Amino acid sequence: MEKLIGEFSLGLFFWQSLLFILLLFLLRKYAWKPILNAVNEREEGIKDALASAENAKLEMQNLQADNQKLIQEARAERELMMKDAREIKTKMIADAKDEAQAAANKTIANAQATIQAEKKAAIADIKSQVATLSVEIAEKVVKQELSNKDKQLELVASMLKDAKLN
Repeated sequence: MEKLIGEFSLGLFFWQSLLFILLLFLLRKYAWKPILNAVNEREEGIKDALASAENAKLEMQNLQADNQKLIQEARAERELMMKDAREIKTKMIADAKDEAQAAANKTIANAQATIQAEKKAAIADIKSQVATLSVEIAEKVVKQELSNKDKQLELVASMLKDAKLN
């Protein structure tokens, strides 16, 4: 340090100071402004990027909320459709049961009517056969017992009195 103080030159100090000031002036005029402008532009770009990121984050949250709302609506609609399908299924089953019951009742009624008709036909047939047999038996019995005419007339008269109309 003593050597520097001992060799100090005022002229050299003046020129060095002048060159340093000139260098600062030139740096200020040609380097600092572009550097500061670049730094400011970079800072603005970063601010814009952060704002865009924040907007994207908010938009993403809104989209997620909308998605959740759509999912809830879809679930509600699905539940409504399932409920409607269950009701339709129940109604179809009830209608099918009613229809089957009506068809069974109609079949039973037809069967009963057929049975009644066949029963009446069978009774009529039996009556006819009984009447035919009765006439044949009576004819044979009458031939043997009623050989004379007075007994025949008396028998016919008593039968006419006893006869009942059906």
